[in-house]
Amino acid sequence: MTRIEKDSLGEIEVPDNVYYGAFTTRASKNFKISGIKADPIFIRSLATIKKACARANIKLNMLDKIKGDAIIQAADEIIVGKYTDQFILDVFQAGAGTPFNMNMNEVIANVAIMKLGKKVGDYSIIHPNNHVNMAQSSNDVIPTTIRLSVLLKLEPLKKEIEKIISAFHIKAREYDHVIKVGRTHLEDAVPIRYSQVLNGYAAALEKSLERLNSCEKNMLELGIGGTAIGTGINTHPDFKKNVIFELNKLTGFEFKTQDSIMLSWCMTGFVEVSNGLRVLAIELNKISNDLRLLNSGPKTGISEIILPEVEPGSSIMPGKINPSIAEAVNMACFQISGNDHAVAMAAEAGQLELNVMTPLIAFDLLWSIEILTNTIRMFREDCISGLVVDEKRCNELLENSHALATILNPYIGYDMVAKLVKTALSENKSLKQVLIEKDIIPHKYLNEILDARKMTEPGTIDKNIINDIITYMKKRG
Repeated sequence: MTRIEKDSLGEIEVPDNVYYGAFTTRASKNFKISGIKADPIFIRSLATIKKACARANIKLNMLDKIKGDAIIQAADEIIVGKYTDQFILDVFQAGAGTPFNMNMNEVIANVAIMKLGKKVGDYSIIHPNNHVNMAQSSNDVIPTTIRLSVLLKLEPLKKEIEKIISAFHIKAREYDHVIKVGRTHLEDAVPIRYSQVLNGYAAALEKSLERLNSCEKNMLELGIGGTAIGTGINTHPDFKKNVIFELNKLTGFEFKTQDSIMLSWCMTGFVEVSNGLRVLAIELNKISNDLRLLNSGPKTGISEIILPEVEPGSSIMPGKINPSIAEAVNMACFQISGNDHAVAMAAEAGQLELNVMTPLIAFDLLWSIEILTNTIRMFREDCISGLVVDEKRCNELLENSHALATILNPYIGYDMVAKLVKTALSENKSLKQVLIEKDIIPHKYLNEILDARKMTEPGTIDKNIINDIITYMKKRG
C-alpha cells in the first residue's frame, strides 16, 4: 500500500506504513552506494537539535505551542530509540546532508501529526519544512549535529584511553625489576627497565588524550541559527542565543555561538579532531609494532614478552600462535589514517559560502571514534592485561649483549670501549669476560660499574674510581 505525496518535483508514491515522506523516498532511490546507515548517535543528536529549535521557536512565539509540543514529543521518542527503521538513507548522499535533515523533518512531522490525531502525510497540520525545520537549514543543522555527535562519542573513547593507560601502569609496576636490552636502529643499545618502557607507552597515550581534550573544545562552537549561508535569514533575532541555551539544557554541554558565516564553510574544527584521532592511532600502532617484535619467536626471535594466546595462528602449521590482537590494532590504525585523509580532503573542498562535504566528514569522524573505542578496549582486555614479561629471557639477552659498554666511557674512554666491544664480538665473549681477561679495570669495581639498574637512570660518576682506574692502567702499562 502506498500514499501519494507531492513536492516541488511532482507526485511520488510513498509506502503507506512509513513516517518519512517524499524527500526521503527520492533520496533512498538516488543514493544506493554503501548500504551503511547513519550512526545512531548522529540520529539522536539530530533529533535533539530539532527539539531545541522547536523549544526556541515556541519561546519566541514563532511556532504554535500545540504544534511545537507535538514536534518535541516526536523528537523525544526518536531520541530514546524509537523509529530507528525510519532513517534509511545511505551515509554517502547529496551534499550538505540535506537528505539526512529532511528524513528527520519528515519523520518528526508525521509522528507529530499522528499524535494530534490526524492522518500521516497531512502536512497542512505540521509541515516538515515550515514547522519542523523552522529557522533552520541543512547547512547549519548538519554541522551542529556532527559536533554534538562527536562530543557524545568521544566520551566512551576517552574512558577507554584512561583504562589502557592504567593497564600499562599496572604492568609497569609488576615488571619494574626486569631490565632489558634497549634497542635503537633495531640494534642493541643501553639497558632499560620494563617499567620505563611500559610507562613510556602510557605517557604517549596520555598526551594523545590531552590533544583530544584540547581539540574537543572546537566542537562547542556552533553556527546554528545561521541557516543557509550563516547570515541568519528567516530566523528571529534572538533565535540563535535561545537555541543554544536550549541545547545546553538538553545536553549538559556548554555550547557557545561562533561566526556562523565562517562555520558554514570552515570545517577545520573537524580536521583537528580527526588529526587527534590519527595521532592516537599512530601511538597505538607503534606500541602494537613493538609488542609484536618483542613477542617474536618463540625460539628464533626476541621473545622477551609473551602475549596472550587468543586463537590458533595457522591453518597449516600446528601449534603456531600469532600476535593476532596486535595485528588487528595495526589494521584499525591504518583505517583511521585513511579516514583522517578523507576528512582533510573534504574540509578543503569548501566552496564560497558552503562546504557540502559534511556527510562524509560525519561518517569518517564518527566511524574513526567507534573503531578506536572498540580497538583500545580489545587491546587492553585481550592483550595488555595478559602480557607477561619473560625475566629469564631478558636477563639472558642482557648478559650476552654489549649493552653495558656505554657506561664504561667515563672510566676508560670511548675509543678503548669500542675496541673491547669489537674483541667481544669477534671472540664471541661477553664484555665483562673480556674486561676480566684483559685486566683493564680492578675487579673490585666491575660489579659496581656494570650494575645494569644504575644504567637505567641518571647518576654521578665517582671521580675517585676514575683516578684509581687510570693509576691501575698506568701501572700495567
